[in-house]
Amino acid sequence: MPDDPIPRPGRPVRGSETGRPLMAALDLLGRRWTLRVIWELRQDEVGFRELRRRCERMSSSVLSTRLGELTEARIVETGEEGYRLTPLGRQLLDALHPLENWGLAWEKALRE
Repeated sequence: MPDDPIPRPGRPVRGSETGRPLMAALDLLGRRWTLRVIWELRQDEVGFRELRRRCERMSSSVLSTRLGELTEARIVETGEEGYRLTPLGRQLLDALHPLENWGLAWEKALRE
């Protein structure tokens, strides 16, 4: 069953009846494969087949669904050679870097 509707600020989402923007973002980003798609688009524009390969061969239908959701959310757009992050998608990627750093610190703490 698809994850509908696409989370948006101002509409009820998982964890928030009022659709607080952070909760809407976490709802969207928490969908399976969503962060992976964003991560794989971090450096360059990628065609559908290559993106599917980079995402460890996720099903075509799931990839199509996620790309559609991210396009509707204005995080991803189509370019001449495939899919790419929009300026808003790049801002999201920048916002995720501190979380990546925290994850590395967490990993290190758990090893100690």
